[in-house]
Amino acid sequence: MTDATTDVTQVYQGLSPDTILDAVEATGLHCNGHLHALNSYENRVYQIGVEGGGFIVAKFYRPGRWSDDAIREEHAYSLELAEREIPVVPPLRDERGETLHHHLGFRFALFERRGGRWPELDNPDNLMWLGRFIGRIHAVGAVEPFHHRPTLSIEQFGDESYRYVLEQGFIPPELQLPYRSLAEDVLKQVRACYQRAGEVRHIRLHGDCHPGNILWTDAGPHFVDFDDCRMGPAVQDLWMLLSGERRDMTAQLSEILEGYNEFFDFNLRELNLIEALRTLRMLHYSAWLARRWDDPAFKQAFTWFDSPRYWEEQILALREQAALLDEPALSVQ
Repeated sequence: MTDATTDVTQVYQGLSPDTILDAVEATGLHCNGHLHALNSYENRVYQIGVEGGGFIVAKFYRPGRWSDDAIREEHAYSLELAEREIPVVPPLRDERGETLHHHLGFRFALFERRGGRWPELDNPDNLMWLGRFIGRIHAVGAVEPFHHRPTLSIEQFGDESYRYVLEQGFIPPELQLPYRSLAEDVLKQVRACYQRAGEVRHIRLHGDCHPGNILWTDAGPHFVDFDDCRMGPAVQDLWMLLSGERRDMTAQLSEILEGYNEFFDFNLRELNLIEALRTLRMLHYSAWLARRWDDPAFKQAFTWFDSPRYWEEQILALREQAALLDEPALSVQ
């Protein structure tokens, strides 16, 4: 993986409507002129009309983030899942079987457009349904490892993240010491959670399995956006589906795991990692925003990030996490 500080402002200036449509037509498709930008920050994503009716989705990858090999590995994983009739949205192959395309220095992939709504996670049947599909995803993910994509680690998501925002001067001077001290303390607790979990098996994951990446139709759920797929513990693809008070999360988790265990055995010791992974995501999210701050799309969408109030709220949230990290792990009914 690479995450170079490429000047995406300059690069994306060349991504004009004509360039986008020319890129798509270079793959053999014929566009009808319809072009609509979709809500995406990490990459640039567009809905494009094609002749004969219908739409496809074109994703133009952020420069410097992933190598070609890493992107192809993501594509191969989602295609492998689709071939096993697991409801994911894989990239489209061209007549040569290629899924990653290059045009005027841009890298992009095409996908079938699939609609849907957010899943209703207060419905136990839906949770069990999701558990079954995630169990099937993990059964495939456990067969072999990724070779070009990273592993979710405390060092990358935790240590590197909090140090980056400090070193780059995003935190106001008066808040730097409290933030540093708190980040270092909660990461000690995160490491203790990993110790309690024991030996954790890392498998291929979706990696960012929050409700926004699960679309529901009358036929059930389908999973989209494997852009963050990586190696990691199975619970990483489960904990973001939990919400509410502890008793609520316990009930939700029980439904998910009932479906999940029909297809893949869940290691209950990984429940020790739920709050640890939540903490790592919080630290990583702040650093993700900081690393993208030169991109105008981020400054327009996250106007609150570059303010003292944001960092005051982060300190408060990390203090709350510190208390949760000391609580016993969730259990299943």
